[in-house]
Order: sequence, then C-alpha cells, then structure tokens
Amino acid sequence: MKLADIFFQMKNDLQYLENELEKAITTKDPLLHDASNHLLKAGGKRIRPIFVLLSGKFGDYDRTKLKYIAVALELIHMASLVHDDVIDDAEKRRGKQTVKAMWDNKIAMYTGDYIFAEALLMATTLENPKVHQILSKAIMEMTIGEINQIRDFNHWDQSLRDYLRRIKRKTALLIAISCQLGAIVAGAPQSVVTALYRYGYYVGMAFQITDDILDFVGDEKKLGKPAGSDLRQGNITLPALYCYHATPLGTTIREMMEPVQTTDKDQLIISEAKMSEAIERIANSEGIEFAQQLADRYILKAKACLASLSDGSAKESLDEIANFIGKRET
Repeated sequence: MKLADIFFQMKNDLQYLENELEKAITTKDPLLHDASNHLLKAGGKRIRPIFVLLSGKFGDYDRTKLKYIAVALELIHMASLVHDDVIDDAEKRRGKQTVKAMWDNKIAMYTGDYIFAEALLMATTLENPKVHQILSKAIMEMTIGEINQIRDFNHWDQSLRDYLRRIKRKTALLIAISCQLGAIVAGAPQSVVTALYRYGYYVGMAFQITDDILDFVGDEKKLGKPAGSDLRQGNITLPALYCYHATPLGTTIREMMEPVQTTDKDQLIISEAKMSEAIERIANSEGIEFAQQLADRYILKAKACLASLSDGSAKESLDEIANFIGKRET
C-alpha cells in the first residue's frame, strides 16, 4: 500500500473533515474570516486528522464523533503556525504568503488566538474529561516548546537533549495525542491507546527531524521556502547542532555565524555570503547523515509499536505512513 492509496481510501472522510474545518473557522467578522480562510486554503498534509481517523479504527469508528478531536487538533496546529510565522518573521509558508505578510503581526496573533479558541470549543462537545485534560496539557507543553525555541535562538551550546525535548513539545506531542485521542474517543482498549500514543510520539520525532534535514537539502520549490530558513531565523536544528559539536567544521561554522556591526551601531547582522556558505557546508556535512540515522531509528521504534495491534487496513496504513515520513521530500 502506498500513501496515495491511503488518501484515496479515506478521501470521503478527509473531505468530510475539510468541510468541518471550514465550518469551524466561519465567523461573521470579515477580517477574521478572511485571515483564517487564507490559512486554511494554504493547505497542508492534514496528517493529524489522518492519525485520528486511523486510530479510531481500532475501536468503534464513528467519524461524526472523531471529527470533534480531528478538527480541534488540526485547528491547534494551524493556530501554532500563525504564531510561529510572527515569531520567525516569515513571509511565506508552503510557497504562499503568511497571514502576517498578508495583513500584519497583530491580525496574525489574534487570528491564531481565534483559531485556538475554536479548537477548544469544538472539543467541548466530547464529554470525556480525560480528553480535555490531555488536550490542555498538550497545549501547555507546546507553549513551553515555543518559549524554549525562542530562548535557544542562536544558542550554539545547547545540547542534543535540549533539541529533542524542544521538538517533542513543538511537534511530536501533537501527533502522539492525535493517535491517542482518536483511540480514546473510539473506545479502544487502554493497551491499544498506549501503543498508538507511543507510535505517534516516535513518528512525530522522526517527522520533525526529517523536516529539519529538508530545510538544508530539500527542493526549495517543493518546500515553498528558501534553504536554511531555520538557521537564518536563528533556530539551530539537529544538522547544524551536530556539525558544530561533533565535526571539524564546528569552529568554522560558529565563526561564520558571528554577527558583525553595521554602520548603524545598534544593528548586528550576518552577511548573506557567510550565511549561504554556512548553510551549504552544513548541507554537505556529517550532520545530515547523523540526523537521518536518528530519524530512521525513531521510525523503526514507531513501527515496532504497531506489532501488538490487530492486523488490518488501519495498521497497514499507519505502517506505510511511517515509511513515508522517513523518506519524505516535502
């Protein structure tokens, strides 16, 4: 089974969720509506809703119930992207203008807040207190992850543990609870819920590490952003971190990334020539191979978590998605 086959088999349910997403962000305020709709139409893999639906197949599958968590989680993800773009001063995402670029920072921040609120409102339809506890804790952890990323901007002496903890909070956790909550809402046994949560966590870690690799070596047109965007914004990801700590290039990279004072005494910048050279060196360094090996190990752990689950199309699909994440190019 290929990833395209999974999407084809689930196209009716995915279109149903897409319609529900559009309904969820509908508002009478024209500015909020336009900004929210702009973000929705920018697209995305909808990987979190897919995990909710597939995990729900291990219990009593009912998309009319699963939508409340699938849509809520995708809205939370969307809201976090709007906030990220403000923090990163990003002009484009997936090749299209960001909300902050189309409007401004204030509109973007309030749009993100609105979408967050809609997500929580959507989830209140589910009366299971455990669902709300998991969701609330995840949002708290995501926020801590965002704060940690800001704290670690341009901080080359951060450890591998710092990086892994940060991507767990920023990315892996939301994917993990997509699997966990899909199973809980469907009434799956606790052993299944636990296995799916672990699967989601490992897949989520691999997803973000792969994303960080692609930021250096991916096709700019497919990614919809320039190479080395993270490093340009001060976000030091695994390939650069490994290159700095564990290769002979470390000192050279650090020297390249030292800002110099401009004619404006209050402004420090890194020249475009040095930044481009640093990005190219990291892209051709052992840091890429190390990051890929770590992502591969997480994928193997994710696939191992599926061993205890009952055989069927849902299990096959989760296995194939893990394969895709490990080898994705966008």
